[in-house]
Amino acid sequence: MANPSAAPFPTRDTLAQAFNALLVTGAGSAELVEAATTAGIRIRDMVDPDGALPLLDAARLDLVLLDARAVAEAPLLSLLDTLAARDGHAGPALVAIFSADRIDLAGPLLGVPRTQLLCDPSASELLAALVLARARGEATPHASWTDVTRDTETARLRRLNEEVARIADALARLTRGELAEEDEIERRTGVRAPDLGYRGPDEPGPDIASAEIRAVIRSRRLRGQYFEAELFADPAWDMLLDLFAASLERRRVSVSSLCIAAAVPPTTALRWIGTMHEAGLFGREADPGDRRRAYIVLSEKALAGMRAYVGAVRRAGLGLV
Repeated sequence: MANPSAAPFPTRDTLAQAFNALLVTGAGSAELVEAATTAGIRIRDMVDPDGALPLLDAARLDLVLLDARAVAEAPLLSLLDTLAARDGHAGPALVAIFSADRIDLAGPLLGVPRTQLLCDPSASELLAALVLARARGEATPHASWTDVTRDTETARLRRLNEEVARIADALARLTRGELAEEDEIERRTGVRAPDLGYRGPDEPGPDIASAEIRAVIRSRRLRGQYFEAELFADPAWDMLLDLFAASLERRRVSVSSLCIAAAVPPTTALRWIGTMHEAGLFGREADPGDRRRAYIVLSEKALAGMRAYVGAVRRAGLGLV
């Protein structure tokens, strides 16, 4: 016999009442509606991009699910501009789906808080994104979507940056005879000198040719002919190398080109581009002649770090990897 004092187990219908979404699409919405329903999300309204603008700040709207694959480009661009300009920490979260041939349109949304970008996702990838959007939204309604979905990767990236900076600094000091003195201090006191962050070499930056960086990229891609690519997946470094080479060549890199350079699935690449943007390593530049395109560039911080890294490796007699 059921316990009358026990709270009823929540059903999908009762759960859906707490999380409402605006579906913006042009056609083929059955798959999205089914995924949302399975994730316990109620599609409150289904509109095209023009109809979405007045509803973005509607009360009780928790999520905007945008399918950018099958809508007219002109109204889509206006909607993307509006979404990119909004305060990402307030209002509904955003899950936006792009096709591979439209991935450059995602540029304005990179790094926008509480935003997840997908590229031709499978049914399981779409469902996972929606389930996580709802679960995190209910647990921390005012938290940054970006902070939630990228927390692990951001922490890993930060540790990687710190370790690379420490090694580069150690190599630079080794060539100046500083490391032995610091090690002696540590041996005597048992305490390392405080980490003051990355300090580049005192001498001028090295003369670096883009062909040298391109050769490193080619050698990294060659591994895929002999081993499973997943064994060496390192999209952060692959993208840094590609953007560094492009900077030396005075060439701009589109979102789609950088996703290819990352050598991982497009959705994963988009997530990493956003992570690197948040870490202050990537910047975004609009194409003044084509509002459909945005370019990704290295920040001054990242550019200085790459130059210092190459210089430290050369002084240590090592090869770039």
